[in-house]
Amino acid sequence: MVNIAPFNALRPQAQYARQVAAPPYDVLNSREAKDAAVGNPYSFLHITKSEIDLPEGTDIHSEEVYKRAKDNLDAFIQREILFTESKPCYYIYRLTMNGKAQTGLVCVSSLDDYDEGLIKKHEFTRPEKEQDRIDHITATGAQTGNVFLAYKNVEALDLLIEKWTTEKSPVYDFVAEDNISHTIWVVTDDKTIAAITDIFKEKVGATYIADGHHRAASAAKVRLSAAGNSESAAYFLTTLFPASQLHIMDYNRAVHDLNGLSKSTFLEKVAGSFDIKSNGKKAVAPQQLHEFGMYIDREWYILTAKPGTYTDDPIGVLDVTILQNNLLDNILGIQDPRTDKRIDFIGGIRGLKELEKRVDEGEMKVAFSLYPVSIQQLFDIADSGNVMPPKSTWFEPKLRDGLLTHLI
Repeated sequence: MVNIAPFNALRPQAQYARQVAAPPYDVLNSREAKDAAVGNPYSFLHITKSEIDLPEGTDIHSEEVYKRAKDNLDAFIQREILFTESKPCYYIYRLTMNGKAQTGLVCVSSLDDYDEGLIKKHEFTRPEKEQDRIDHITATGAQTGNVFLAYKNVEALDLLIEKWTTEKSPVYDFVAEDNISHTIWVVTDDKTIAAITDIFKEKVGATYIADGHHRAASAAKVRLSAAGNSESAAYFLTTLFPASQLHIMDYNRAVHDLNGLSKSTFLEKVAGSFDIKSNGKKAVAPQQLHEFGMYIDREWYILTAKPGTYTDDPIGVLDVTILQNNLLDNILGIQDPRTDKRIDFIGGIRGLKELEKRVDEGEMKVAFSLYPVSIQQLFDIADSGNVMPPKSTWFEPKLRDGLLTHLI
């Protein structure tokens, strides 16, 4: 069964919470992060994207960047923008977007469970991204990035969390600039803390990484290094959400070129595996499995995978697999989307207009919209020991960095 623990969070004073809270480090590039932090000396981006405080053009993976992250974190603590909780606690984190709320438990999860497969993965990681987080954790002595875990609903836990959030007042409750509200309660009662720990130990057979594979892998590797020689380094920062509350969005693709093919030849080849129907200027948001949108030369097409072009196993039936095998690889020559520089991935939160923009401005030649993966598909694949193609799932809303940090 699953082992979780309360922890002494490093967190902002209530009056600074909204200013400190920052989008996850991996959803913004350096320019976007710098723009987001303009005029806000309290933004946690000064720690997670510390290159914004260095000369433009600084290598984001340089030692200078990680040292600045450490210096900035120390400064936030010294200026009492952040403080450390006096006792180990659990935290309840509710995000509300477009009137829909999802409520998770913030805790630290056991890296023994991660190593033993009780925390299940569904994606491979990229070494350079792992190394970035390893260097950041090692330099700062902190896990600043939260790993988003899912679990199959347990009624007793649902009721306990509902009771706490109904009867207690939150320590943070604000609406961010993107209109997503963030509400956090601190669970301080020892009996309640013990009950939560026992529920996971007795009733939750596994948790599943929804978002944060690189953060989890990096925490596991730091634990094995000299920097991880502490009891707290045996755990990593996680927020656990019940499956019934999660919403997975589409994760779309765009490609720089047609692999030397003319448009007409490309469409002929696509027609070998997909039924094609023009949709004119009207953007295509797929309405069912095995349906895709394709945007090229300011025109949208509906693609439908032909029977017999895919398998029914948990991986083969995924739309990301069908597109990868039958079009991206077979026609456009993108064999490994994890490393090929010709492909880019665009989260569904950016909308189909972003696909159009990338193609219309000439940055990309063709873009594809996909039907979202279901949470059950994610569970099935993780349970089978398989992994999805990269960038298969986009979860929204995103947890904010800086509200709850785990010091190691």
